[in-house]
Amino acid sequence: MGMHPYPAQVLNSLRGRNPWETEFLQAVEEVFESVSPLFELNPQYASEAILERMTEPERIISFRVPWTDDQGRHRVNRGFRVQFNSALGPYKGGLRFHPSVTQSSLKFLGFEQGFKNALTGLPMGGGKGGADFDFRNCTDRERMAFCQSFMSELYRHIGPDIDVPAGDIGVGAREIGYLFGQYKRLTGSFHGVLTGKRLEWGGSLLRPEATGYGIVYLADAMLRAAGEGLEGKRIALSGFGNVAWGVARKAEELGGVVISLSGPDGSIHDPEGIRGEKLEYMLEMRLSPRDEIRPYADRFKVEFRPGRRPWDLPCELAIPCAIQNELDEDDARSLVRNQCRYVVEGANMPCTAGAVEVLQGAGLVFVPGKAANAGGVAVSGLEMAQNSARRSWPAEEIDTLLRATMETIHDTCLQVAEEVGQAGDYVVGANIAGFRKVADAMIDQGLV
Repeated sequence: MGMHPYPAQVLNSLRGRNPWETEFLQAVEEVFESVSPLFELNPQYASEAILERMTEPERIISFRVPWTDDQGRHRVNRGFRVQFNSALGPYKGGLRFHPSVTQSSLKFLGFEQGFKNALTGLPMGGGKGGADFDFRNCTDRERMAFCQSFMSELYRHIGPDIDVPAGDIGVGAREIGYLFGQYKRLTGSFHGVLTGKRLEWGGSLLRPEATGYGIVYLADAMLRAAGEGLEGKRIALSGFGNVAWGVARKAEELGGVVISLSGPDGSIHDPEGIRGEKLEYMLEMRLSPRDEIRPYADRFKVEFRPGRRPWDLPCELAIPCAIQNELDEDDARSLVRNQCRYVVEGANMPCTAGAVEVLQGAGLVFVPGKAANAGGVAVSGLEMAQNSARRSWPAEEIDTLLRATMETIHDTCLQVAEEVGQAGDYVVGANIAGFRKVADAMIDQGLV
């Protein structure tokens, strides 16, 4: 499917203006290719310059984050908040503290977030933020000092009806607590301005599990649409953090067999499946300052594969959950050779464009992250609703809403793909469904 001249022209302009923003350009190109059929059907999108407006963030806040480490040394990091699009509601998206954070990575994440949030059906715009802070080997006092300094600038730009950040890589409940405490101190108000809070002071049940659970619920719907089920399926999984833990826990409950995890040091192969005590140990690893997967192999006497990713393991389903562009063309070919038939993105854009081309070219069913991992932000939206109502909903109610949301996203993707003559293409379905909702809202609200 070729790209329509209008998105092709806008993409060329973006490449000329921002050639160094490779992740952002990758995300834009994928969306533009998918939504090209819309421009023949609705020329208003071009006359309204909707792509030029949609690819330019409404606001980017960039600031320094000075703090003092435990040795008394002054340190400085870069902080960002990309408030990308508010057509559907307040900016909503996580904060990422990781050395890989750049303006390009946050622009790509904020751009994707807008469409992901649109797919949930909840009134949330798209945003993303973070800092190039290396949380490994930091003490709690250093984390607190950094979070307080970061919020000392960010608080000016957020609010319950303006921008509601959440956690992401490097930002868990502990960091959200430090950020919220500083926000409250500076503003003198107890607003639901951050999600991912602890239950005792405004958090939602199932929020830590939500992204992983949602991925499995969508994968289960995908398999059922293909006349199969999750029972007995071998699942190659990457990462070992919050998302991977949620996937492993819910997959085990529904009969799947998760056979791998990975970290910066390599991967493990556990053919018997990650369940019971092993799931509990994943929680310990998440809280450990050591960002390594090897301790799992040592603890449970399974194969440790130094420096290797899990994509050469025989499996029926692959779920990359670590970080963007972790699965490349060679990895995709390995999955094809090992008879993998389904790939569901758990992280944000974990597959390179070349990998997606290989997977789809070989006939694998591929579901993009903006559809598959929307469960996290969906439950964040439910946390916002609970905060506004000053109440807490039971876990069963939230889980029911989460599963219904993911099944609706799944069905919407398939329905929209079929409407445009691309039956079974989840990428096209997700991109067009999210794009139409955001674009139409922007047109309704005028040139702002």
